[in-house]
Amino acid sequence: MEAAATQHTDLTEEAGERSERRDSRLASPETLTFGWLAASVVGVAAGGALWFAGIERGADIAWGLTTAVAAVPLMTGVVRGLIRGSAGVDVIAALAIVGSLMLDEYLAGAIIGLMLATGRALEGFAGRRARRDLSALLERAPRTVTRYEDDKLVTLPVNEVREGDRILVKAGDVVPVDGVVEGTAAVLDESALTGESRPEVRDAGASVSSGALNAGASFDLRATATAERSTYAGIIRLVREAEASKAPAARIADRYAAVFVPVALVLAGAAWALSGDPSRALSVLVVATPCPLILAVPVAIVAGVSRAARLGIIVKGGGALERLGRGRVLLFDKTGTLTMGIPRVAEVVTFGDVAVDELLRLAASVDQMSPHVFAAAIVEAAHDRGLDVRFPEGTAETHGVGVRGRVDGHEVAVGTADHVRGGQPLPDEGQRVRARCASDGSSCAF
Repeated sequence: MEAAATQHTDLTEEAGERSERRDSRLASPETLTFGWLAASVVGVAAGGALWFAGIERGADIAWGLTTAVAAVPLMTGVVRGLIRGSAGVDVIAALAIVGSLMLDEYLAGAIIGLMLATGRALEGFAGRRARRDLSALLERAPRTVTRYEDDKLVTLPVNEVREGDRILVKAGDVVPVDGVVEGTAAVLDESALTGESRPEVRDAGASVSSGALNAGASFDLRATATAERSTYAGIIRLVREAEASKAPAARIADRYAAVFVPVALVLAGAAWALSGDPSRALSVLVVATPCPLILAVPVAIVAGVSRAARLGIIVKGGGALERLGRGRVLLFDKTGTLTMGIPRVAEVVTFGDVAVDELLRLAASVDQMSPHVFAAAIVEAAHDRGLDVRFPEGTAETHGVGVRGRVDGHEVAVGTADHVRGGQPLPDEGQRVRARCASDGSSCAF
């Protein structure tokens, strides 16, 4: 009976949580903005259809309702701004909306409402896209770690890692925290941190930054920082701060609102006084409604930061992105080469009678079984040339060194020169190729 009662309580709480989440989605700003936009589009379109059908009274009702719908969120925002003492250029739009209702200029009010709803929807879309790109960074961050406890391996949340903990980083895992390699060497893909596509070998005692991918065998890591203080967490914080910051242009728009709003009101009053027609004042307010000034810069900055984050570029705020637009010369302070973070085969060189395509086919056949970052590039190059890549037999890999296997009766080894040659010296042609690769910043796979 007690177990049944407990189960009933849990199910009731779960149902309540689902109900709360559903209610929060229904009342979310994105939902309200979408509803506003949908109502504006339907209202303007319905009014236009009625007007073309000769039902002008019905058209005025449709446009008037659209204007009234727009007035509610707009006036709410203006009142909140006035309470905070930061009245912006939305005041002009609010006055134009109210004036159109008072003067029965319903079409003008509906158009302003549609314009505002469209701008808010675009801004919301850009913000959601930026958050989606940020979530991709967050999803890559490890959630759990495997820690040694009394000669046992225990899986626990990454936030519970403390300095000095000994952690097992498995093959293919992202390094969860900053630390020092212990025991065997680590083969790391650090392209997410440095942009360099070539794997790095870290011997015992070498420092490793969180966010690097273990491209070799499992290794032990002695934590030197918690997850919150590690490198990858710092990158995520930078992206969050960049997306939340306001660009100078956006701040300028807010500052000039203090001048722009009074000037627009004075011009509207002068037009009314000189013409004696209040609709002239409404015309000035409609023209002065600065939706592009309010929305264009934030949308552009958020979209720019979002796009850069998707490409792995961390922009430290809208101000930096805006100043970049005025630049004419770009200088890179970068060790080695500028890369896309993904290697590709630049050239295939043979020293004997084997044809280039046949050599690439054999290498790709064996490299299918390797997780090495260069292996994927070799396999892709073979597929791009339409080569008949076969499934190898008897493959064995030494992580970070190379892989061996048998393809169509041939014993094939791919990797470092020492791995392929078994410690024997390279021929002169191989020495020249390796020297050329060292000079132009590329890497060799023999």
